[in-house]
Amino acid sequence: MAQENTLLDVVKLTKVYTSGRVRTTQLVATKDVSFQLHKGEIISLVGESGSGKSTIANIILRLLRPTSGHIYLNGKDIFKIKLHDYYKSVQMVFQNPFGSFNPFYRVERVLNKAVDFVYENSKTRAQKDEIVFSALRKMDINPEEVLGRFPHQLSGGQLQRFLLARVLIIRPEVLLADEPTTMIDASSRAGILNQLINLGKTEGLSVIFITHDIGQAQYVSDKALVLRQGEVVEQGPSKEVFLHPTNKYTKQLLEDVPSLYRKWKWRFA
Repeated sequence: MAQENTLLDVVKLTKVYTSGRVRTTQLVATKDVSFQLHKGEIISLVGESGSGKSTIANIILRLLRPTSGHIYLNGKDIFKIKLHDYYKSVQMVFQNPFGSFNPFYRVERVLNKAVDFVYENSKTRAQKDEIVFSALRKMDINPEEVLGRFPHQLSGGQLQRFLLARVLIIRPEVLLADEPTTMIDASSRAGILNQLINLGKTEGLSVIFITHDIGQAQYVSDKALVLRQGEVVEQGPSKEVFLHPTNKYTKQLLEDVPSLYRKWKWRFA
């Protein structure tokens, strides 16, 4: 049973891909994955490539249907909510910010579309512009420096902050952040992670942070799920999972994190 303050409830989520007509083969992408997300909480899905993280995200985004299991948003089956209403409540930031912009349009088009999506004709043009300017300032972006430019004229870090400003405009209840720092330079990564934390603290946004980087998961999340081959091998409060892991796979992931205080063991063929 879900708790009363549960925002998103994922219950025994399973996705099986089937291929072939004569000799069919099956690939189990996720198996009986369950977790709950609460308001203002950041939960990390951690695992290597092929662990099922993206499949879970795509089902939550309603891009895929599960083979079995359910997802509830505020107690309602997500596949029974009108799509327009659902995407006002659930949004995603992808790992490649450049792929989220049309290179033939100026960058502000993304934010203007978001304003129109939320407010439609209830705001004047001046009011809509102020909403855009306010969202950019909250993301530490000076509107005068970026508006009027094309995507290729901005850095990956600037574009990712732009997309977080879009989230501020739409004000969803749940944000899926799929490896949001992978495609940006190292100097911008800490800023993006801190912005995600601030969105939870100041805006009450709940975040599902998808990553293979267990160090980043430890930094940003309140809770963590460690996935291996589609199954949850360990979950709980981040401090417990990362400081006192009980599963051998989690321990191995932690050992693989580079440390300034531990010499690497080089192996040669």
